[in-house]
Amino acid sequence: MKKLLSRLTLDEDVEMPSLPGTPKRKRVVPLWRRPQTLFLSAVVVLALLGSAGTWAHKKGWSEEALNTAKWTVIKTSTEFGLTLQDVLVTGRVKTKREDLLTALGVARGAPILAYDFTSAKMRVEELPWVQHVRIERLLPDTLAVHLVERQPIALWQNKGDFTLIDEEGEVISNAPLAQYSKLIQVVGDDAPDRVGGLLELLETQPDLKIQVMAAVRVGGRRWDLHLAGGIDVRLPEDGAPEALARLVAFETESGVFERDVKVLDLRIPDRVIVRRSPQAKRKPALPTPGQET
Repeated sequence: MKKLLSRLTLDEDVEMPSLPGTPKRKRVVPLWRRPQTLFLSAVVVLALLGSAGTWAHKKGWSEEALNTAKWTVIKTSTEFGLTLQDVLVTGRVKTKREDLLTALGVARGAPILAYDFTSAKMRVEELPWVQHVRIERLLPDTLAVHLVERQPIALWQNKGDFTLIDEEGEVISNAPLAQYSKLIQVVGDDAPDRVGGLLELLETQPDLKIQVMAAVRVGGRRWDLHLAGGIDVRLPEDGAPEALARLVAFETESGVFERDVKVLDLRIPDRVIVRRSPQAKRKPALPTPGQET
């Protein structure tokens, strides 16, 4: 099971372990460094920062004077221990640690009250695997980063190149493709936007879904499926779920997937039109009225 909660250290310092049997000395924490005091101080500082703009405006302060006052308060907050020391991350699987730290723009000892959440959120969500991120301040010294990573669902073939796409049709840039070779391949300008609906459609027929290797979007209206055995299935624009059910029933009755068939056309309601491969040997006619062989 992959670990979804991790701590991103901000430097490479490693605390040396104590020798076995060595009694640990109880560290005396000054009152002003205790968590309760730091938390109360943080609340006070945040309240001051929040009201500073309104107060300065009423007093007629200039923007320069306001900024000076703001940074004076932030500087004072660091003396109370409100500095960044840790980053806790949930949801990180594909995103690289180094890339995330760079995008967060964090440094140990930086004033935690001065952290720019808006800019950091924009940078993190530009990372290839990140779909959404929520960044929170855990006073006195920690950032909590909650990642939602993209889930690859298909390979999109566009102008001869393959790219990985997620459930929203977004391209996951620079993703290694070899490990996703078993995903369905889709073709067509609007295929990324429609692949979610296609997969939902195929879920209605699980035994058929595992045979679908690729799907081509035709005219922005419908899909053609390419099965593992080399058979092309032409779905209708409307009534695709019923057409797939009809195809599965036809396969159960006739074993058509094992025959020398090139195309199974489902675009006409209540019919399955079968076109054999030009090199196919003559075999007994397939059942079900209204077919072409």
